[in-house]
Amino acid sequence: MLTTLNTSYTDTRAADLAWALGREPLPALASLDLELHGSKLQLRLLGASHQVLLEEERGSCSETVACIAGSSTPLPLGVAKRVGDWEYEFAARVEMLSPGSFAGRAQELLALVSDHPHGLAGVFPGSPHAFTALLAQRYEGQVHWRTWHAYPQDGQLVATRTRVGVPAARPGGPQRARLSPSEV
Repeated sequence: MLTTLNTSYTDTRAADLAWALGREPLPALASLDLELHGSKLQLRLLGASHQVLLEEERGSCSETVACIAGSSTPLPLGVAKRVGDWEYEFAARVEMLSPGSFAGRAQELLALVSDHPHGLAGVFPGSPHAFTALLAQRYEGQVHWRTWHAYPQDGQLVATRTRVGVPAARPGGPQRARLSPSEV
């Protein structure tokens, strides 16, 4: 789903993004409610980026990546935590792109997300390449989502990848490989 966000572009620099786990729902400009094989997921576009709310029988999880006033937790390259019975893994990276590459990548991502049944993208006024996009799926019993935060004025694209769920059993050992920034 693609929407135009009727608000000012408040998260204007990738360096201003912060990460938070467990925050209460913030006011959303647009949202998409999903049911993914027993998991209720809400993708939320904020004036200051994104929030994802996950709810299952065994618990809930809230991830916020946004310009959060008073936040002291900058956007990390990677996080791995236990959240109740779940493993939560997060990775982020910042891509620096030339203006031509940025426009092409923005169009590609907006087309991918807006045409996907589990995707939500919002374009901010003033630039067709200023956007936040989210895409979710369920795979191997875990919920995954990816996000993109575009800063065309600086040629920066922030990409994140999150995985939440009970660890999947792997042949040769019980541990699941952690996400690294290069996987984002």
